[in-house]
This record gives sequence, C-alpha cells and structure tokens, in this order.
Amino acid sequence: MAKILIVDDEKSIRKSLREILEFEKYKIDEAEDGVSGLAAATSDNYDLILCDIKMPKLDGMEFLNKLNEQEIDSPIVMMSGHGNIETAVEAVKKGAYDFLAKPIDLNRLLVTVRNAIEHSGLVTETKVLKKKVNKNFEMIGESKPIMLIKEMIDKVAPTEARVLITGSNGSGKELVARRIHEGSARANGALVEVNCAAIPSELIESELFGHEKGAFTSAVATRKGKFELAEGGTLFMDEIGDMSLSAQAKVLRALQESKITRVGGDKEIKVNVRIVAATNKNLQKEIAEGNFREDLYHRLSVIVLHVPSLNERVDDIPMLAEHFLTQICTDYGMPKKTLTKEAIKALQGVNWTGNIREFRNVIERLVILCDKTITDKDVKQYTVK
Repeated sequence: MAKILIVDDEKSIRKSLREILEFEKYKIDEAEDGVSGLAAATSDNYDLILCDIKMPKLDGMEFLNKLNEQEIDSPIVMMSGHGNIETAVEAVKKGAYDFLAKPIDLNRLLVTVRNAIEHSGLVTETKVLKKKVNKNFEMIGESKPIMLIKEMIDKVAPTEARVLITGSNGSGKELVARRIHEGSARANGALVEVNCAAIPSELIESELFGHEKGAFTSAVATRKGKFELAEGGTLFMDEIGDMSLSAQAKVLRALQESKITRVGGDKEIKVNVRIVAATNKNLQKEIAEGNFREDLYHRLSVIVLHVPSLNERVDDIPMLAEHFLTQICTDYGMPKKTLTKEAIKALQGVNWTGNIREFRNVIERLVILCDKTITDKDVKQYTVK
C-alpha cells in the first residue's frame, strides 16, 4: 500500500484529501505546516508528498528546498489556491513532480497521484539496477599497483584524452574502461563496446562504421555502426591489436577528422566519440612485424594504462575473495560461505594465469562444491592446473 504525506495548514483540505485517497486504498499521514511536514518526511519514507505552498512557519517552496538539501527522493506535488504559471514553473524547476491548483479537480488529483507513485517506483527500480550493475563492475583492491591505476584513472577520466589500456587477458581492462567513462563528462552518454578479436576481419568495418542497404549480399537494411551508436559517449575498442590493417586505416581517419563513412556509402558523417582502446598484445612488437600501424598507435596512446596481473597484486586476494564470495552466494540464494586463513594463503600461492576471470571461476567452483567453511584442502583440490 502506497504511503502519502499531506502537508497543508487548512484542516478541511487535509480531511478532504485524506477521505478521497484512503478510499483509493492509500495510507495517509498529515502535517499542519511545513515544519512538522519536514520532520515527518525526514523520519519516514513516503511514496508521495502533497504540499501546499502558502503555509505558516515554513512555506511550500522553502519546504521543497529543504527536501532537496536533504536528498529526500519522494516525489512532491505542490498545491496552491493562488497558483499561476510562474509558480508552477518555479516549483517544477526546483524538483516538484507536478503542480495542482486549488480547488483541486478530483480526476486530475487521482491521475497525478497514480502517475507520481508509478514514477517513484521506476526511479527506485532504476537506482537498484544501477547499484547492482556498478557492484558487478567494481575495481576491488587496495594494493599499491591497483591504487596507482585508480589514481591515474581519476586524473585521466575527466579529460577527453584517448586512452590505451594494456594488460593480460582477464586482468580487468574492461573495468578500467568503464571507470574512465563513468568519471568523464560523457558519463550520461553510452559506453559502446566492440571486441575487435571476436568479429571476422571482413565484417569489422561494417561493425564499426555501419553500412548502407545493398552494400553487400546480407545488407538488407541500412545499419548504424559502433561509432554512431557511441555518439556523445565513449567507444571502447577491446583487443584492438587484432584489427585488420584496412580497418585500422579507417579508424585512423575517423580519429583524425572526426568523420566516418558507412560501408557502401559516400556520405561523410560527423562523430563525437571518445576512444578508449585495450589490448593484450605488445603493440610495439606488432608494429615492428607490420601488423599494426604506428600512426594509429600514437593516436590511441595519448595515455597508456597498464593493468597489473593478479600475480602482481596478491595482497588483494583476501578482498577479492570476500567480494566474490558475497556476490556468488547472493546470486545463488545460498547462505554466505567463508574461507579459512589457510585457504586464503593457498589462493595467494596459485599462479593465476587467467587473472581475475580465472580467480572468480575458482571461487564459484568452491562455493558450489564445498561446505560452509572452505579450507586450504578444498582450494588445492578444486584449483585445476
């Protein structure tokens, strides 16, 4: 049952609103002025607040400002018998969900209340989902190598500089790319990922730049590429060392001119995209062997960030183990399991060639196959080498 707070100095109006809304199965609390309303709003969670503008002690606009200062998330609908367009606009600018003029139309009231509560539910659900996504992409660790990476990210993220992320497979290059995007001015834009190693060389150009209808046999419709989809955001080009030389030439042109041309087309399309690239290869060696363009390398490597392997940051293993234990047990809906000190030491003694990805798989295996307390014997038994 949705809970609504009515803040109004007129008892008759509070009574009328209560009767109407309780009939619609809402739970109602009342406050006779802004001060008591503020106390109620800060001590309880409401799905909606209906607030009069003209009140003693603390008027509606001041009440709204106080709620904003204290980051109260409840949607607020302002009410006034002296309303005009300017007042309504000011209220909405300050964060009110809507404005109702008195005398209040019953149908308008019920529609507004229903929509505001639905909106509140969607906002809450979105926040929960964002927290869940962010939790899955946290950079866990406090060792010196990982702290240096975090410091570099904090310096680089707010800029528009292109970043080349290096490191072995499974070390967390995607996490670094996400953190860079989220710390940038483009955070509200899209983070679009393309794995250059997973796309056949004959299709990579279409994937990146899009294609026009009829450009090739299976091109039955015009399609936007990753550059266009990332407009205003960040394009994360993973495993860029595996890209074909012909595609490299087109990427270089796109970076130089901020323009692309779809496959099969001749129209130039302007793009506003920040490039973050990653590779597990030694690009200097690839350049020497003729597999990677040196001019593209210099375009991409304004900032180079090397992600340490798990073997270089074994001090983070206790924290990583705890993080993955909690995450996996929660996902499986099972009671939290624990690792003994000896089990942690055993994990620290493993040669983690697959880095964080391999480590998480081992923790998941231990969660599934072991008892509530995971021992060093379990680690030795289920760490496959």
